[in-house]
Amino acid sequence: QVQLAESGGGLVQAGGSLRLSCVSSKSIVNIVGMGWYRQAPGKQRELVAFIESDGTMKYADFVKGRFTISRDNTKNTVYLQMDSLKPEDTAVYYCHRETTGKVYWGQGTQVTVSS
Repeated sequence: QVQLAESGGGLVQAGGSLRLSCVSSKSIVNIVGMGWYRQAPGKQRELVAFIESDGTMKYADFVKGRFTISRDNTKNTVYLQMDSLKPEDTAVYYCHRETTGKVYWGQGTQVTVSS
C-alpha cells in the first residue's frame, strides 16, 4: 500500500503564492506519473497538473502560466508551486500517484484564496 502525504495548503490573499508538497511512501521513479487534482465544493475533482515518468508536464488550461509542477526523486516528493492565486483556485488539493493499473490518492490539503 502506498501512502501520500500532502502539506503546504493554507489561506492566502489573491495574487499570493503557495507551495504544496506531496511525499510518497514509495519511490516515484518508474511509475506512470504523479499529479495534483483539486475539488471545490459542489464540483467534481479535476486535474490541475501531472508530471510523467519522463518528465513531461501537463497542465489544466486554467493554471497554465501560474502553477508549476516539479519533483525530487531522491525525496519521493512532488511539488506544486502556485503563483498569482485567484479566489476560484480555492479547493481541496489532492496528490495523485499512478502506476500501471493502480492509482493512489492523498488525503488532500485545503487551499483558500481570499479576494
